[in-house]
Amino acid sequence: MRFFLVGPTAVGKTALAIELAEQFDAEIVNVDAFQIYRGLDILAAKPDAEAQRRVRHHLLGEVSLTETMSAAKFRELARSALGDIQSRKKNAVVVGGSGLYLKAITHGFDQVPPPDPKLREELNALSTSELARRLQGLNPELAARTDLKNPRRIVRAIEIASAPLIIPSEVEGSRGRYLRAFAAGSLDCARDDGLRCCGVLLLRDRADLYQRVNERVNAMFRDGVEEEVRALPEVGPTAANALGLKEIGALIAGQISREECIAKIQQATRRYAKRQLTWFRHQTSFPQLNLTPFSHREAVRAITQMFRRAQE
Repeated sequence: MRFFLVGPTAVGKTALAIELAEQFDAEIVNVDAFQIYRGLDILAAKPDAEAQRRVRHHLLGEVSLTETMSAAKFRELARSALGDIQSRKKNAVVVGGSGLYLKAITHGFDQVPPPDPKLREELNALSTSELARRLQGLNPELAARTDLKNPRRIVRAIEIASAPLIIPSEVEGSRGRYLRAFAAGSLDCARDDGLRCCGVLLLRDRADLYQRVNERVNAMFRDGVEEEVRALPEVGPTAANALGLKEIGALIAGQISREECIAKIQQATRRYAKRQLTWFRHQTSFPQLNLTPFSHREAVRAITQMFRRAQE
Protein backbone atom coordinates (compact mmCIF):
# COMPACT_ATOMS: atom_id res chain seq x y z
CA MET A 1 0.00 0.00 0.00
CA ARG A 2 1.19 3.53 -0.74
CA PHE A 3 0.01 6.45 1.36
CA PHE A 4 0.54 10.04 0.21
CA LEU A 5 0.85 12.81 2.81
CA VAL A 6 1.20 16.15 1.04
CA GLY A 7 0.85 19.83 1.81
CA PRO A 8 2.70 23.15 2.03
CA THR A 9 5.96 23.73 3.83
CA ALA A 10 5.76 23.92 7.65
CA VAL A 11 2.25 22.43 7.78
CA GLY A 12 3.42 19.52 9.95
CA LYS A 13 3.90 16.63 7.52
CA THR A 14 7.04 15.16 9.06
CA ALA A 15 5.76 14.53 12.58
CA LEU A 16 2.57 12.94 11.27
CA ALA A 17 4.44 10.82 8.72
CA ILE A 18 6.70 9.32 11.40
CA GLU A 19 3.80 8.09 13.52
CA LEU A 20 1.80 6.85 10.55
CA ALA A 21 4.80 4.97 9.17
CA GLU A 22 5.30 3.26 12.52
CA GLN A 23 1.65 2.24 12.69
CA PHE A 24 1.53 0.85 9.15
CA ASP A 25 4.94 -0.85 9.04
CA ALA A 26 5.97 1.62 6.36
CA GLU A 27 9.05 3.44 5.17
CA ILE A 28 9.06 7.09 4.15
CA VAL A 29 9.86 8.34 0.65
CA ASN A 30 10.75 12.03 0.54
CA VAL A 31 9.13 14.16 -2.17
CA ASP A 32 10.92 17.43 -1.51
CA ALA A 33 12.97 19.02 -4.27
CA PHE A 34 15.75 20.15 -1.91
CA GLN A 35 15.82 17.61 0.91
CA ILE A 36 17.17 15.20 -1.69
CA TYR A 37 20.47 17.15 -1.74
CA ARG A 38 23.39 16.49 0.58
CA GLY A 39 24.44 19.41 2.77
CA LEU A 40 21.09 21.19 3.10
CA ASP A 41 19.97 19.54 6.35
CA ILE A 42 18.97 22.73 8.21
CA LEU A 43 18.06 24.90 5.23
CA ALA A 44 15.73 22.25 3.73
CA ALA A 45 14.29 21.27 7.15
CA LYS A 46 15.15 17.59 6.79
CA PRO A 47 13.80 15.15 9.41
CA ASP A 48 16.25 15.05 12.31
CA ALA A 49 18.39 12.10 13.34
CA GLU A 50 15.80 10.82 15.81
CA ALA A 51 13.07 10.76 13.15
CA GLN A 52 15.36 8.93 10.74
CA ARG A 53 16.26 6.44 13.47
CA ARG A 54 12.59 5.66 14.14
CA VAL A 55 11.64 5.16 10.48
CA ARG A 56 13.73 4.41 7.43
CA HIS A 57 13.74 7.32 4.98
CA HIS A 58 14.49 7.31 1.26
CA LEU A 59 15.72 10.14 -1.01
CA LEU A 60 17.16 12.25 1.81
CA GLY A 61 20.58 13.71 1.07
CA GLU A 62 21.23 11.25 -1.75
CA VAL A 63 22.22 13.71 -4.50
CA SER A 64 25.27 15.95 -4.83
CA LEU A 65 24.67 19.69 -4.69
CA THR A 66 26.24 20.03 -8.13
CA GLU A 67 23.81 17.63 -9.83
CA THR A 68 21.04 19.14 -11.94
CA MET A 69 17.77 17.52 -10.94
CA SER A 70 14.56 17.21 -12.94
CA ALA A 71 11.18 15.62 -12.40
CA ALA A 72 12.16 12.81 -14.75
CA LYS A 73 15.33 12.07 -12.76
CA PHE A 74 13.41 12.23 -9.52
CA ARG A 75 10.81 9.82 -10.87
CA GLU A 76 13.49 7.23 -11.57
CA LEU A 77 14.97 7.57 -8.08
CA ALA A 78 11.56 7.44 -6.43
CA ARG A 79 10.41 4.44 -8.46
CA SER A 80 13.57 2.61 -7.46
CA ALA A 81 12.99 3.37 -3.77
CA LEU A 82 9.33 2.37 -3.96
CA GLY A 83 10.24 -0.86 -5.74
CA ASP A 84 12.75 -1.68 -3.03
CA ILE A 85 10.14 -1.08 -0.32
CA GLN A 86 7.60 -3.20 -2.16
CA SER A 87 10.11 -6.05 -2.60
CA ARG A 88 10.42 -6.24 1.17
CA LYS A 89 6.63 -6.33 1.57
CA LYS A 90 6.52 -3.00 3.37
CA ASN A 91 4.11 -0.11 2.95
CA ALA A 92 5.32 3.31 1.81
CA VAL A 93 4.40 6.77 3.09
CA VAL A 94 5.22 9.31 0.37
CA VAL A 95 5.71 12.70 2.03
CA GLY A 96 6.44 16.14 0.65
CA GLY A 97 5.36 19.41 -0.85
CA SER A 98 7.00 19.46 -4.29
CA GLY A 99 3.99 19.09 -6.55
CA LEU A 100 5.84 18.43 -9.81
CA TYR A 101 7.86 15.63 -8.21
CA LEU A 102 4.71 14.14 -6.70
CA LYS A 103 3.04 14.16 -10.10
CA ALA A 104 6.14 12.58 -11.63
CA ILE A 105 5.62 9.59 -9.32
CA THR A 106 1.87 9.24 -9.73
CA HIS A 107 1.43 10.15 -13.41
CA GLY A 108 4.80 9.99 -15.12
CA PHE A 109 5.40 11.67 -18.46
CA ASP A 110 3.84 9.30 -20.97
CA GLN A 111 0.80 11.45 -21.61
CA VAL A 112 1.87 15.03 -22.18
CA PRO A 113 -1.23 17.12 -22.84
CA PRO A 114 -1.65 18.31 -26.44
CA PRO A 115 -1.76 22.02 -27.27
CA ASP A 116 -4.98 23.69 -26.17
CA PRO A 117 -6.04 26.27 -28.82
CA LYS A 118 -8.59 27.97 -26.57
CA LEU A 119 -6.15 28.29 -23.67
CA ARG A 120 -3.40 29.47 -26.01
CA GLU A 121 -5.63 32.22 -27.37
CA GLU A 122 -6.20 33.43 -23.81
CA LEU A 123 -2.52 33.17 -22.89
CA ASN A 124 -1.27 34.91 -26.02
CA ALA A 125 -3.07 38.04 -24.88
CA LEU A 126 -0.92 38.20 -21.73
CA SER A 127 2.47 39.81 -21.31
CA THR A 128 5.55 37.70 -20.56
CA SER A 129 5.57 38.82 -16.92
CA GLU A 130 1.87 37.96 -16.55
CA LEU A 131 2.50 34.52 -18.06
CA ALA A 132 5.40 33.95 -15.66
CA ARG A 133 3.29 34.87 -12.63
CA ARG A 134 0.53 32.55 -13.78
CA LEU A 135 2.93 29.63 -14.20
CA GLN A 136 4.54 30.31 -10.82
CA GLY A 137 1.11 30.22 -9.22
CA LEU A 138 0.19 26.95 -10.92
CA ASN A 139 3.46 25.10 -10.47
CA PRO A 140 6.51 26.77 -8.88
CA GLU A 141 8.76 23.79 -9.53
CA LEU A 142 7.98 23.78 -13.25
CA ALA A 143 8.39 27.56 -13.34
CA ALA A 144 11.87 27.24 -11.86
CA ARG A 145 12.85 25.03 -14.78
CA THR A 146 11.23 27.12 -17.52
CA ASP A 147 12.83 29.99 -19.43
CA LEU A 148 10.62 32.79 -18.07
CA LYS A 149 11.86 35.16 -20.76
CA ASN A 150 10.50 32.94 -23.52
CA PRO A 151 6.69 33.37 -23.80
CA ARG A 152 6.32 30.33 -26.09
CA ARG A 153 7.90 28.05 -23.52
CA ILE A 154 5.90 29.58 -20.68
CA VAL A 155 2.64 29.02 -22.59
CA ARG A 156 3.51 25.37 -23.15
CA ALA A 157 4.45 24.94 -19.48
CA ILE A 158 1.11 26.44 -18.42
CA GLU A 159 -0.71 23.96 -20.67
CA ILE A 160 1.14 21.08 -19.02
CA ALA A 161 0.61 22.45 -15.50
CA SER A 162 -3.11 23.04 -16.11
CA ALA A 163 -4.06 19.50 -17.16
CA PRO A 164 -5.71 17.60 -15.65
CA LEU A 165 -7.55 19.96 -13.40
CA ILE A 166 -9.31 18.14 -10.55
CA ILE A 167 -11.13 20.23 -7.99
CA PRO A 168 -11.19 18.55 -4.56
CA SER A 169 -14.36 18.33 -2.50
CA GLU A 170 -14.47 20.26 0.77
CA VAL A 171 -15.09 18.65 4.14
CA GLU A 172 -17.17 20.82 6.47
CA GLY A 173 -18.76 20.59 9.88
CA SER A 174 -18.08 21.28 13.54
CA ARG A 175 -14.86 20.18 15.19
CA GLY A 176 -16.12 16.76 16.23
CA ARG A 177 -18.21 16.03 13.12
CA TYR A 178 -15.38 17.20 10.89
CA LEU A 179 -12.95 14.54 12.05
CA ARG A 180 -15.56 11.80 11.88
CA ALA A 181 -16.58 12.88 8.37
CA PHE A 182 -12.94 13.06 7.29
CA ALA A 183 -12.09 9.61 8.60
CA ALA A 184 -15.18 8.07 7.01
CA GLY A 185 -14.99 10.05 3.79
CA SER A 186 -14.18 8.88 0.31
CA LEU A 187 -10.56 8.31 -0.58
CA ASP A 188 -8.60 9.34 -3.62
CA CYS A 189 -7.64 5.71 -4.19
CA ALA A 190 -6.08 4.48 -7.39
CA ARG A 191 -3.69 1.87 -8.67
CA ASP A 192 -0.06 2.88 -8.77
CA ASP A 193 2.11 0.17 -10.40
CA GLY A 194 -0.52 -2.34 -9.39
CA LEU A 195 -0.64 -1.16 -5.78
CA ARG A 196 -3.52 0.58 -4.08
CA CYS A 197 -2.75 4.10 -2.94
CA CYS A 198 -4.54 6.96 -1.23
CA GLY A 199 -3.60 10.36 0.09
CA VAL A 200 -4.37 13.29 2.33
CA LEU A 201 -3.78 16.99 1.70
CA LEU A 202 -2.80 18.71 4.96
CA LEU A 203 -3.82 22.33 5.46
CA ARG A 204 -3.83 24.98 8.20
CA ASP A 205 -5.53 28.31 8.66
CA ARG A 206 -3.44 30.99 6.96
CA ALA A 207 -2.41 32.80 10.17
CA ASP A 208 -1.45 29.49 11.78
CA LEU A 209 0.58 28.34 8.77
CA TYR A 210 2.36 31.67 8.37
CA GLN A 211 3.26 31.72 12.06
CA ARG A 212 4.73 28.24 11.73
CA VAL A 213 6.71 29.37 8.68
CA ASN A 214 8.12 32.34 10.60
CA GLU A 215 9.01 30.16 13.58
CA ARG A 216 10.71 27.60 11.34
CA VAL A 217 12.95 30.25 9.78
CA ASN A 218 13.87 31.61 13.23
CA ALA A 219 14.69 28.06 14.35
CA MET A 220 16.89 27.53 11.28
CA PHE A 221 19.10 30.42 12.32
CA ARG A 222 19.23 29.24 15.94
CA ASP A 223 20.30 25.81 14.65
CA GLY A 224 23.16 27.24 12.59
CA VAL A 225 21.89 27.54 9.03
CA GLU A 226 24.28 30.40 8.32
CA GLU A 227 27.26 28.19 9.21
CA GLU A 228 25.78 25.37 7.10
CA VAL A 229 25.61 27.61 4.04
CA ARG A 230 29.13 28.97 4.64
CA ALA A 231 30.45 25.41 4.56
CA LEU A 232 28.72 24.41 1.33
CA PRO A 233 30.89 23.33 -1.60
CA GLU A 234 29.99 24.28 -5.18
CA VAL A 235 26.22 24.47 -5.70
CA GLY A 236 24.62 23.51 -9.01
CA PRO A 237 21.80 25.37 -10.80
CA THR A 238 18.95 23.31 -9.34
CA ALA A 239 20.11 23.30 -5.72
CA ALA A 240 20.75 27.04 -6.02
CA ASN A 241 16.97 27.52 -6.08
CA ALA A 242 16.62 26.32 -2.47
CA LEU A 243 14.57 28.76 -0.43
CA GLY A 244 16.80 31.04 1.60
CA LEU A 245 20.09 30.16 -0.08
CA LYS A 246 20.33 33.41 -2.04
CA GLU A 247 19.36 35.51 0.99
CA ILE A 248 21.88 33.83 3.28
CA GLY A 249 24.51 34.30 0.60
CA ALA A 250 23.75 38.03 0.66
CA LEU A 251 24.03 38.01 4.46
CA ILE A 252 27.42 36.29 4.33
CA ALA A 253 28.58 38.82 1.73
CA GLY A 254 27.59 41.67 4.07
CA GLN A 255 24.93 42.98 1.69
CA ILE A 256 22.03 42.66 4.16
CA SER A 257 21.67 42.38 7.92
CA ARG A 258 20.70 39.22 9.78
CA GLU A 259 17.26 40.72 10.55
CA GLU A 260 16.71 41.60 6.88
CA CYS A 261 17.80 38.13 5.83
CA ILE A 262 15.37 36.42 8.21
CA ALA A 263 12.50 38.67 7.12
CA LYS A 264 13.21 38.05 3.42
CA ILE A 265 13.32 34.27 3.87
CA GLN A 266 10.11 34.31 5.90
CA GLN A 267 8.35 36.30 3.19
CA ALA A 268 9.65 34.08 0.39
CA THR A 269 8.63 30.93 2.28
CA ARG A 270 5.13 32.25 2.98
CA ARG A 271 4.70 33.02 -0.72
CA TYR A 272 5.97 29.57 -1.63
CA ALA A 273 3.51 27.93 0.78
CA LYS A 274 0.69 29.86 -0.87
CA ARG A 275 1.75 28.63 -4.33
CA GLN A 276 1.99 25.06 -3.03
CA LEU A 277 -1.57 25.22 -1.73
CA THR A 278 -2.82 26.53 -5.06
CA TRP A 279 -1.13 23.64 -6.86
CA PHE A 280 -2.38 20.90 -4.56
CA ARG A 281 -5.94 22.21 -4.54
CA HIS A 282 -6.04 22.18 -8.32
CA GLN A 283 -3.96 19.13 -9.15
CA THR A 284 -5.10 16.55 -6.59
CA SER A 285 -8.42 15.26 -5.32
CA PHE A 286 -7.03 14.08 -1.99
CA PRO A 287 -9.34 14.67 0.99
CA GLN A 288 -8.27 17.79 2.87
CA LEU A 289 -7.55 17.95 6.60
CA ASN A 290 -7.14 21.34 8.27
CA LEU A 291 -4.83 20.69 11.21
CA THR A 292 -5.38 24.02 12.96
CA PRO A 293 -8.38 23.05 15.17
CA PHE A 294 -6.97 19.67 16.21
CA SER A 295 -4.26 18.25 18.40
CA HIS A 296 -1.50 16.14 16.91
CA ARG A 297 -3.02 13.04 18.47
CA GLU A 298 -6.47 13.76 17.00
CA ALA A 299 -5.00 14.26 13.53
CA VAL A 300 -3.03 11.00 13.74
CA ARG A 301 -6.15 9.14 14.82
CA ALA A 302 -8.26 10.54 11.96
CA ILE A 303 -5.69 9.84 9.25
CA THR A 304 -5.05 6.37 10.69
CA GLN A 305 -8.76 5.54 10.44
CA MET A 306 -8.83 6.70 6.84
CA PHE A 307 -5.74 4.76 5.84
CA ARG A 308 -7.01 1.58 7.55
CA ARG A 309 -10.20 1.85 5.53
CA ALA A 310 -8.08 2.03 2.38
CA GLN A 311 -6.48 -1.31 3.28
CA GLU A 312 -9.79 -3.12 3.67
